[in-house]
Amino acid sequence: MPVITLIGAGSGCFSLSMARALCASESLAGSEVRLMDINKERLDSVHGLCERLAAETADAGGGAGAPRFSKTLDRAEALDGADAVVNTALAAPHRRLKEGWAIAQRHGFRFPGSYHIMYDEAFWVNFYQFRLFESLTRDMARLCPEAWHLMVANPVFAGTTLIHRNFPGARMVGLCHGFTSAIAIGEALGCPRGKGTFQIPGPNHFVWLNKGHLGDQEFFSVLAKREEKPFSKIHADFLRRHGVVGIGDTLSWTGACWPWWYHSDAEAMERFGAGDPWVGWNGYFDGVEKSAADIIALAGQPERSARELAGSERDEWVVPLVESLVLNVPRVMTVNTLNARNAVPGLPGDIAVEVQALCRKDGVFPIPVDPLPRGVLAHIWRDRLAPVEMELEAYRTGRMCLLEELVLMDKWAVSLRQARAFIDEILALPYHAEMREHYRD
Repeated sequence: MPVITLIGAGSGCFSLSMARALCASESLAGSEVRLMDINKERLDSVHGLCERLAAETADAGGGAGAPRFSKTLDRAEALDGADAVVNTALAAPHRRLKEGWAIAQRHGFRFPGSYHIMYDEAFWVNFYQFRLFESLTRDMARLCPEAWHLMVANPVFAGTTLIHRNFPGARMVGLCHGFTSAIAIGEALGCPRGKGTFQIPGPNHFVWLNKGHLGDQEFFSVLAKREEKPFSKIHADFLRRHGVVGIGDTLSWTGACWPWWYHSDAEAMERFGAGDPWVGWNGYFDGVEKSAADIIALAGQPERSARELAGSERDEWVVPLVESLVLNVPRVMTVNTLNARNAVPGLPGDIAVEVQALCRKDGVFPIPVDPLPRGVLAHIWRDRLAPVEMELEAYRTGRMCLLEELVLMDKWAVSLRQARAFIDEILALPYHAEMREHYRD
C-alpha cells in the first residue's frame, strides 16, 4: 500500500482534516501515513488524534483498513521510500511575519500594498520557504525519487515556479484550496455541489473565474439575472470593469488588498465595503493559534471525539489528488503547474499557473482555457508576475540591488533610501543571519 508523508504535520490548519479524509478513502485503506514535524509537542498531539480518528472510523464501520499513522522528527526517515510527500510546513513562524510588517509600517509601507511586503508571501518569509522547498526536493531525489511532491505550503506560485525551473523533471504539483470559493458561489446561485464546472485560470492567489456552467446554464447568464451578487462589492465592481470574478484570495482582504484603489481612503472603503486587513489577519493568526492549542488540549482528553477538530473530509482536496497521482485514478483537478501547452494564453510557459489539469500517475496535464481579458492580463503581469520574477532572480543571484528593486515595486515605495533602510532593518533581526549572508551587493 502507498506510503504518504506529511511534512509539517503539526499544522493547525491542515493535518486533521487531511487525516479524516484519508480515513474516509477506501482506495487508501491500509496505507502508511508518516507524520513529520520539528515541534515534538504538536507532532505527538496530532499523531495521537490521527490514531483516534482511525479508531473512530473503524468503530463506525468504515475503517477496517484505515491508514496506519506513524510519527517522526527525522525528515529523512519520513521520506525514505515514500510514494507521496505533502508539504504544509512553514519554515518561518507567523511571529516573524508580523515583526516584519511592523518594521514595514515604520518605513511607510501599509495595506493595501504588494504581495511581497504586506502579505503572508513577504520576502523575508519566502526566503526560508524557498530554502525548505529546495532542500526537500533534493532529499526526495535521494530517498524517494519516484514520489510525488504536493506543495500546499505558501508561496505556491513562486515555489512551484522555482522547483520546476531548478529541478526539471521533478514530480511536483502545487495545491491551493482558494478555488473552492467558486463552488460556494455556484451553491449560492442554486447549483448543487458537484454540478458546476468552472475555468479559474491565473497565477495562484490571482485567479479569475472567466467561464463556467451551473448545471446546464452558463454561469454569467445566471449571475446577470441575480440582482444581489453572492460576493463583495469589490468583486461586483471588478466584474463590471473586466467581466471576470476574482476567486479565493484574489480581490479579498488577504490578497495584498489588491487593487489598492478600493482601499485608498475612508470614502472608498465605505463605498466598496472593504474590510480592515488588520482585523482579518489578526483573526486568521488567532484562529491558527487557537487550532494548534485545541489540538494539544484535545489530545489530552481521550474521552472526546477526535472528529471535533477534524472538520469535513468533503472539503479536503489533497487526498483525491494523492489518489490520482499515486494510485492512477485519473481526475480533472485545479492545481498549480507550469503553463505547458500555453494552457493560460498570454502568460509565459515557464511560470506556474493555477488551472484545471488531468492528474494521473504519469503526470499532470493542464487543460487549455479561454483567454483572460487583456486588462486582467495587464494586471497579472504588473502586480503578480513582475514582482515574483524579480524575487526569484534576487534569490537566485543573491544580489542586494535586485531585492531593493523588489521592494521598490510596492505602491508605497518612494525612494531607494527608504527601500534600503527597510531591508537593512529586516536583515538586522537576529534570526536572519542566513538571509544576511545570502543577499550581498
